[in-house]
Amino acid sequence: MDGRDLVRTVRAVGSAQGLRSLRSAWRRRQADAAALPRPGGERARVPGEALGADPGPGGGVVRFARSSLRVRVAAGGAVFCGWDGAAPEPSYALAGACPEADERAVLEPDTDGGWRVVSERVLVAVSRRGAVEVRTPGGVVLRRDLPPRWWEPVAPGGTGGVRGAGAGPAVSGAGGASQQQPGETEGALQGPCRRPGHPPGAARWVQRSEVAADARFFGLGGRAAGPRLREGSYRLWNTDPGGAFEPGDDPLYITMPVQLVVADAGTHLVFHDNSWDGRVTLWEGEEGAGSGHDRPGRCEVRMDGGPVRSWVLVGTPARVLHGWAALTGAPALPPAWALGPQHARWGFGSEREVRRVAAGYRERDLPLSAVHLDIDHYRGHRVFTVDRERFPDLPGLAADLRAQGVRLVSIVDPAVKAEPGLAVYDEGAAAGAFVKDAQGREVRGEVWPGESVFPDFTDPQVRSWWGGLYAERLAQGFSGFWHDMNEPVSFAPFGDPSLPRSARHALEGRGGDHREAHNVYGLSMARAGYEGLCRLRPRERPFLFSRSGWAGMQRYGGTWSGDVATGWPGLRASLALVLGLGLCGVPYSGPDVGGFTGWPSPELYLRWFQLGAYLPLFRTHSAMTAGRREPWEFGPEVLEHARAALRERMRLLPYFVTLAHLAHRTGAPYVRPVWWRSPEDRTLRDCEDAFLLGDALLVAPVLERGADRRAVRLPRGRWYDVATGRAHEGPGQVLLDAPLSRIPVLVRAGSVVPVASGGEGRVELEVWPPAPGRTGGGVLIAEAGGGRETPEAVRFTTRWRDGAVAVCQEGAPEPAYPVRLRGHLGSSPGRPGPDKP
Repeated sequence: MDGRDLVRTVRAVGSAQGLRSLRSAWRRRQADAAALPRPGGERARVPGEALGADPGPGGGVVRFARSSLRVRVAAGGAVFCGWDGAAPEPSYALAGACPEADERAVLEPDTDGGWRVVSERVLVAVSRRGAVEVRTPGGVVLRRDLPPRWWEPVAPGGTGGVRGAGAGPAVSGAGGASQQQPGETEGALQGPCRRPGHPPGAARWVQRSEVAADARFFGLGGRAAGPRLREGSYRLWNTDPGGAFEPGDDPLYITMPVQLVVADAGTHLVFHDNSWDGRVTLWEGEEGAGSGHDRPGRCEVRMDGGPVRSWVLVGTPARVLHGWAALTGAPALPPAWALGPQHARWGFGSEREVRRVAAGYRERDLPLSAVHLDIDHYRGHRVFTVDRERFPDLPGLAADLRAQGVRLVSIVDPAVKAEPGLAVYDEGAAAGAFVKDAQGREVRGEVWPGESVFPDFTDPQVRSWWGGLYAERLAQGFSGFWHDMNEPVSFAPFGDPSLPRSARHALEGRGGDHREAHNVYGLSMARAGYEGLCRLRPRERPFLFSRSGWAGMQRYGGTWSGDVATGWPGLRASLALVLGLGLCGVPYSGPDVGGFTGWPSPELYLRWFQLGAYLPLFRTHSAMTAGRREPWEFGPEVLEHARAALRERMRLLPYFVTLAHLAHRTGAPYVRPVWWRSPEDRTLRDCEDAFLLGDALLVAPVLERGADRRAVRLPRGRWYDVATGRAHEGPGQVLLDAPLSRIPVLVRAGSVVPVASGGEGRVELEVWPPAPGRTGGGVLIAEAGGGRETPEAVRFTTRWRDGAVAVCQEGAPEPAYPVRLRGHLGSSPGRPGPDKP
């Protein structure tokens, strides 16, 4: 028990729920002590020398003295590597069947006793000791994975210990153990001798990698200190931080073993397909270190068990994310209304209060697309129920709001109160739907409703049953759903606030325990809800977002920041999370505007609101103890500027809809780092306080108290200040005004931005002139009824012709939409220096 556990314990015993949480945590510890294997002797193993190879589709299998490596290049260029017979499937991350192999990829002998797989898009070289290099077709090394090392349990009395470990500087790693400097080590070790009680896959392992000295790391899911990942250790275990979080808190609700590595040599994504608890440690490289040689960037992945298998995708950032979406599934397409402004609060408390808030938006001419109801609308926090005293006519409320263009969104928690007579509990218990312990008893924890049980979403039959329960929510008039507490959480004053690691799960019929199932629990719950909604409303696109998830969660919806702390650091973390998740393939996300806890100052609230207006999920939210988040609660000046931000969001709605469709088709996030089209620009790689919204807009939020100007770093090309129309030339840095009324937004020269104009559904094209001698363009994908139709992408190009800006629509003699020219055509662009205004 550490200091934080002690504080939580002292606080917990002061309430009845706290005492129940204490008993639940104690039961969890006892269950794990009885069911999990006790620590004992281990035997270290490395692959050894290469003995030969067997060609196969897309590559083949390289045989080593004590392991084997499967290398397979997919038709799209993705590289799979699996040790010890690990195959791409089964996998919770992959969408459907494993991609087809590249039939032109050839396995052939390499120098020094190694092997290589040669394909059109990538070259994979395997050394005779098991190091794997991924290279460009031209031979440039993007990453070098050193041979893995396993520590396998041995039977009592067997020989154990770690052999063959090399020397080097110690660094912090999983469990606080010393870890050697990455290197290709060898030990004359025997094969595995598993200790009784250890299931297959229980051997812990480590793999170290090297990348270019100039490389920058991104990803690993939702990291509050990102989006660029600094040197340090990052845990892979979805965790509720137990209160509001700030940039220093890690891990959070969504962890993924997904890294995007950006270097001069190229960009690549690596995914270690393993859902067990683990830790990734990163070291940045240094050019010209020591005696003039580069020190490479390094990465170490340590896992408590599971397969050693990975995917690597190479190319431009856009191409890599496209390949990632092809591998793990296209991002779900939200309905158009879900791209409008939304309002939530934990503690509306009554139907009357919801009506009052909605009327407040309407009376003040503030656009509003949805209102979210938290757990206080349930009867005693019981999922799939309604408190009839506080919400006597929920369908009527939903219908009235719908007539005003406002949808209702419901929270859904996974925990079911263990209460005989409660329909959801009785049905689930009769079907054996809840997670059980090693003795076959229901695992019980303490959550908001009280003592609760947890559906096993890794069981297809349980997912089907749970998905059918959303019929009750639809009957109440809800149009969307947000999944909460699905890490999963069981309140605990000490230890891990989740289920026992020994809890049993179906894992699609394979069977296993919570050590493997924990990180995919939220993902599997999202799948249950999404597939259920598709069955219940086959003509509609479901709207669902989830606090927790894993690789592939974008197939079922998006996410949000979770309980971000109110404060300027929380504002900065909000942007970091959206950018980082987008680079992991989850394009739809956003923060709790204003922060979940605390009372934001009017300035902080407004700056958060202005940032949110340019993020995919634009939602205010707060705890019941944190005050209101309606714009009019912060004074007339904030109300005026918030109204302007809301109107700009609605004006850009056709652009957001287009970005949503592009994300669905290509995997490109709405919100992109400023280096997205210029990954070779090292200065842009370190820029974390601005972002691209699609290809056209560059948004520079104000993230510091009292700022009324801010420096903005521009990618290469000409950029127009939206507020003034003035042109600026990049690359470089400019100093722009940022009064309380707005944040700096720039538009790439030549862009065609679809915006709303006049009546509902009308679109016009906002055109920003290209630089002389250059061209530009844009795309419009309009809604086609809000269902599952696939609307056509309409593409436009811009160029100078006879002294005027010409706009052409692909396949048409002239644009089918009104065109409005923006920007100062006669202004000379500013040319700032590369490092200062």
